[in-house]
Amino acid sequence: MRLALVGFGVVAQAFTKIIAERRQEILKRHGLNPRIVAVIDQGGYTVNPKGLVLERLLQDKASKSTVTEEQFKNHDLQAKISLVKEIEADVVVETTPTNLKDGQPGLSYLEKALAGKKHVITTNKGPLALSLPALMELAEYNGVELRFSGTVGGGTPILEFGKRCLVSDKLLSATGILNGTTNFILTRMEKDGMIFDEALAKAQKLGYAEADPSLDIDGFDTACKTVIIANWLFNRRVTLRDIKITGIRNVDLKQVKDANTKGRAVKLLGIVDSALKVEPKEVSRDDPLCVEDTLNAVKFQTEYAGEEIIIGRGAGGMETASAVLRDLIAIRERMAEEIMA
Repeated sequence: MRLALVGFGVVAQAFTKIIAERRQEILKRHGLNPRIVAVIDQGGYTVNPKGLVLERLLQDKASKSTVTEEQFKNHDLQAKISLVKEIEADVVVETTPTNLKDGQPGLSYLEKALAGKKHVITTNKGPLALSLPALMELAEYNGVELRFSGTVGGGTPILEFGKRCLVSDKLLSATGILNGTTNFILTRMEKDGMIFDEALAKAQKLGYAEADPSLDIDGFDTACKTVIIANWLFNRRVTLRDIKITGIRNVDLKQVKDANTKGRAVKLLGIVDSALKVEPKEVSRDDPLCVEDTLNAVKFQTEYAGEEIIIGRGAGGMETASAVLRDLIAIRERMAEEIMA
């Protein structure tokens, strides 16, 4: 299977390492022989229809910060987007940074790949939060797969659990702790008595929070994931504009301590119910949903089985790369089914 990687940051490099180290195992277990034929990064691109040397890709990125063999004139974005359609690849793996303003350039990469009848795997929440219903329609129209399990929960198969394991049940609602950074901050406020600014500074020091943490602490990251869950698992046609968002910036130590005296903890929750919302709420410490530090957890309320909860690490390059491989295996299975039909 020929792959084109758009973006070659932490996740794409981790995915490349997995392919390089586990190629024979993947082939034996899944009948899948992934061959990376193109990589596009900020510097330019490199293409080899016979397959690129993975170890060299990783070495070049480490030593030169780019895999570029061919440069785009003036870093021409439109040329990069056009190249996505022109490359002879079966699957495009898009891992560019999240942009919640207009979803670009990831949105254009996804649209061009799907229009070119290429299967797509993305870890980019921006285009999905803003345009997932339209992208799903475009994929269906062109008879290809759009997969994005790494956008929610990293390596924890939250979307797969809801889609496959609960397929015989009816989902009524979902409530989740979907952002490890905010969960770490709130945990440290509760456990260590830190004020918000102190807990945020510790999260930044440990690498859990960015220098500009607004995407996390203002609830937008959680909102993106909530929108994806609503579309993929509840068949809602919603975007980021349809969700009410309240972050944790105004949560103070008194609020956290008051909750603690009642045997509860303040958590930032993404909720899919009659409405979509993100807000800090108190959760009983006896509730399995009440995970600590950087863990994620989602509670599904179902019609027949009642509550079902999945817990795991919600981020990390290697963890998210494992989700990309999971999506690739699913696409391989679909392609095999089509050949047998």
